[in-house]
Amino acid sequence: MRDLVGLICDRCKQKNYTTTKNKKRTTDKLEFKKFCRTCRSHALHKEIRV
Repeated sequence: MRDLVGLICDRCKQKNYTTTKNKKRTTDKLEFKKFCRTCRSHALHKEIRV
C-alpha cells in the first residue's frame, strides 16, 4: 500500500528527501516545508516519483 516518493525543492529543483505515503488515504501530492542544503534555507518541498 505504501509507495516510495521523493521530495524536490520548489526553489532550486534539487531532490533532497525520500519518504513513503499511503496512496489510498493521501490522494493529493505531499508538500512540506523542509531545509534545503543547496538553498541553505527552509523551502517548500513537493512530491515527485522515485
